[in-house]
Amino acid sequence: MFNRRLLIAALTFGGLVVTPPALAQEKSIIVSSTTSTQDSGLFGHILPLFKAKTGIEVKVVAQGTGQALDTGRRGDADVVFVHAKSAEEKFLAEGQGVKRYPVMYNDFVLIGPKSDPAGIKGMKDVGAALKQIMAKGAPFISRGDKSGTHIAEINLWKASGLDIEKDKGAWYKSIGQGMGAALNTAGAGNAYVLSDRGTWISFKNKGDLVIAVEGDKRLFNQYGVMLVNPEKHPNVKKELGQQFIDWLVSAEGQKAIADYKINGEQLFYPNASDPAA
Repeated sequence: MFNRRLLIAALTFGGLVVTPPALAQEKSIIVSSTTSTQDSGLFGHILPLFKAKTGIEVKVVAQGTGQALDTGRRGDADVVFVHAKSAEEKFLAEGQGVKRYPVMYNDFVLIGPKSDPAGIKGMKDVGAALKQIMAKGAPFISRGDKSGTHIAEINLWKASGLDIEKDKGAWYKSIGQGMGAALNTAGAGNAYVLSDRGTWISFKNKGDLVIAVEGDKRLFNQYGVMLVNPEKHPNVKKELGQQFIDWLVSAEGQKAIADYKINGEQLFYPNASDPAA
């Protein structure tokens, strides 16, 4: 029988591999997650630790949050691990997820060229900075992919009293791609872009890009994890998926997340103990 979930996982790893029957019973799950958890290198750090502990292999499908949740809605993942609380709560309200667990947080940063054509570097009010970018017509790159970062960007424009769909001009470009592509496009076009800090720290092609605005409480970026509802999707590996969730929110999993650093800089901060997160 054709198994779409296995095909998705195989393609994620770059090719379809025919598995001998003896290995077909390996313990594995599919986690639909965001590009930031993958591109930041976090999964490369924590998943070997989880496998060593449990013997469970985690196959990650890295997409924008909106796409990751849609993958869960189709039953093509066992777990979703994303960062857009309102979208996660909608997923639960639809009966697509069992329970949401807060896992960790970091923040978003507004990136821009060193030349700073909008004159916003060092500002602490991200809303005022966005208004200034618009007023100056300075180039701005939007992911435009319904990812958690894209949702956060749209919400920031709204919180600043701006309707970006109505007010945008030629200066605003929506590319419909992931965070790495958005940063590359911003670098090539001397433009501003909103990024999660984890991807920014791990991004290797910074060029003339720098952090222009950071520290505003509205830039807070929370991550949550949910088991896809096995009552809607009987193929969900609920026991193995829940083991992964339980490990993420355990003291061991939280320490693994906190221990992930690049050049001494911590990328994510565990907060599974905060029920309001």
